[in-house]
Amino acid sequence: MADEITETSQTVAAGQLRALIERIERLEEEKKTIADDIKDVYAEAKGTGFDTKAIRAIVRLRKQDQAERQEAESILDLYKAALGMV
Repeated sequence: MADEITETSQTVAAGQLRALIERIERLEEEKKTIADDIKDVYAEAKGTGFDTKAIRAIVRLRKQDQAERQEAESILDLYKAALGMV
């Protein structure tokens, strides 16, 4: 009886593991598709004449909240001043 329970538990665990791995694989494929779509949008922006480096910087900045952005800008300004760049 105990062997049946152990075998059933192992079968259930293996099934759960397989399901988790398959979900991860599907999500990885979706992530690749989305990354390709983003790449296409940047190519479209470049083809329209926009600077993609600047767009990437803006996207990065928009991910931050205002306090994070201000702190990063303050540090950047401090470093530029220390190097005589301002």
